[in-house]
Amino acid sequence: MSNLSATEIPMKINVKTTIHQQEGSETIELKVFGRYFEKDGAAFLKYEEVLEEGTVRTIVKVTPDEALILRGGAVKMRLPFKLHKKLRGSYEMPFGVFETMTLTRRLEHTKGLIDILYDFTMQGSPAGTYHLEITFQEDEK
Repeated sequence: MSNLSATEIPMKINVKTTIHQQEGSETIELKVFGRYFEKDGAAFLKYEEVLEEGTVRTIVKVTPDEALILRGGAVKMRLPFKLHKKLRGSYEMPFGVFETMTLTRRLEHTKGLIDILYDFTMQGSPAGTYHLEITFQEDEK
């Protein structure tokens, strides 16, 4: 068994996204199994979800004042977050690449929780305020 796999802990992960827009709010919840590990002062969560278009692999990386969500596979996305900063990202779909912008209002990481509140803009148009709450606990098999 290599060192790397020894540090990856199997997790039960719940990803809850609440999108606040003028029309009202909508909540999307995803329950998945994944892995958690720490490396170079950052915490990482990895999980996969199966969509109609195929499998999407997600990696969430968190340091005290920054976070990064990378998705690969059927959907490709790079969303960076830094508290109180506007950062550019990208969202790639079969029919094109969209430029995104995040303005992070809250970024908290405690044991078992990653909480990010941000204003989201796609192609220059405001897409709402997103509240991402990822809770995770060790998967005791």
